[in-house]
Amino acid sequence: MALVTHAAIKAAPRGGLVPEDVMAKIWDISKIPLPFQDLVGSDSHNNEYAEWTKDKLAAPTLANKLIDGSDAPADSNRLGTRVGNHSQISGKTVSASTRARDGATLNMGDAYAYQLMRRQQETKRDIDAICLANQASVADDGAAVAGQSAGLDAWLVTNVSNGATGANGGFQPGSGLVTVAVPGTPRALSETLIRNVAQSVWQQGGNPSTLMGTPAVIRKLSAFMFSTSAQVATLTSDVREKRGSAVATGSVNVFVTDFGVVLEMVANRLQQPTSAGVSSLFIIDPEYAAVSYLSAMNAISLAKTGLADKGMCFADWTLKVMSEEAHGVIRGVDESIAVIALNEDDPAADELTPTLPLEDPPLARRETEFAA
Repeated sequence: MALVTHAAIKAAPRGGLVPEDVMAKIWDISKIPLPFQDLVGSDSHNNEYAEWTKDKLAAPTLANKLIDGSDAPADSNRLGTRVGNHSQISGKTVSASTRARDGATLNMGDAYAYQLMRRQQETKRDIDAICLANQASVADDGAAVAGQSAGLDAWLVTNVSNGATGANGGFQPGSGLVTVAVPGTPRALSETLIRNVAQSVWQQGGNPSTLMGTPAVIRKLSAFMFSTSAQVATLTSDVREKRGSAVATGSVNVFVTDFGVVLEMVANRLQQPTSAGVSSLFIIDPEYAAVSYLSAMNAISLAKTGLADKGMCFADWTLKVMSEEAHGVIRGVDESIAVIALNEDDPAADELTPTLPLEDPPLARRETEFAA
């Protein structure tokens, strides 16, 4: 009699006689947070074109003096600015046969519900990436052109650093659209560039808290902080060591600049490069941005035409940049080059050279901007 082995059992006709041992769990390495959306929060709007107004106080003047008994001078009224962004519909379609829904599956349960849930997660990831993109706003024509929300990179024009040959985009009052920026010639990120843009944001009135970039850029910036070229004080850590243990700290995740600006360094795995190996580094004040929804993430059923169920998940959304002056961006960062202390093309090591003149004093915080 032949010996009955495990291999022989597995080789029995029509698939063998050994049941497969499959773990009752689906492992997903791509399920990661939404860094930008979690940072800025959400809002809502009621029309395809979402608008808001922004205003700033007049710049301080040293010539503010009146003669005793004189008539009242001309009024000093100033009007705010009206800006806006178009909505974008992002979504995906799913389908599953009746048998796929009713039959037993490995850890999936209802195949249609599972697909719908996963595509919703993908759509949210897409939105996070688009929010930071150098993408122009576009009006939906209801025929061949889909609406687009302008990304943060396209919005920013005041506190920016472009590579050589670079140019800003920004909101265009005439058309009501936001146009794309030109990042310019790729170059190394420098400590001076970060300090210059952070200072510009602060002088405008922003209180930025986050330095957000691609993982490659954040890693190189962290490595630079350990170098002898970094113009920073002694590195400190709040890691609480257990007795008898040793902790090796190999990264920096908070950069304290001048003027009390404390920037948490956040690597966004969803942020996309502006071109191959080139990206933007953002300095963000979360109070002055929000992902706004005309229709929040939703799921609808499509017409049933046979032995299958079809549906769609979608969100109708836009990015609101309440005051672009509250944020900053360093464009054209070459991700393959190590961070340095000072770029050769930087205008000065210790002087701020903003793209636009700082004509106005700090922004009023949102909770007081409409106070009498």
